Amino acid sequence: MKLLLDENLSDKIVRKIIDLYPNSAHVKKFALKNTDDGIIWEYAIKNDFAIVSKDADFYQRSLLYGHPPKFIYLRIGNSPTSGIVHILRDNFDTICQFEHGELESILILE
Repeated sequence: MKLLLDENLSDKIVRKIIDLYPNSAHVKKFALKNTDDGIIWEYAIKNDFAIVSKDADFYQRSLLYGHPPKFIYLRIGNSPTSGIVHILRDNFDTICQFEHGELESILILE
C-alpha cells in the first residue's frame, strides 16, 4: 500500500517506513502542503495512495464519499514521530488487510 502522509505528520516518517510501504510519500513532496483537503483527496485517487492523517476532516470526507482513496485515521493526539512510525510498522498486517478490503474506507489506529 502506498501511503500519502498529510502535512500534520512529519515528512521524516516516510524514510522510516518505506521498507514496508514502498512508494509512500509526504504531501510536501508533491507541493501539496497547505493545500485544500479536496485537492489532496483527488491527488490520492489519481495516484493510488491511501491517505494517512490525524485530520478529522479527512475522516468526515471518507464517511461521505467512501473510497477510493482509503483513509488511515491516526487518532493519537500529540504523538512524537517515533510513536507514529511505531504505529504504522506495528499495524502493517492490519493495514495490508485494510488495503484489500472491498467495503472498508476508513481504518482507525489509536
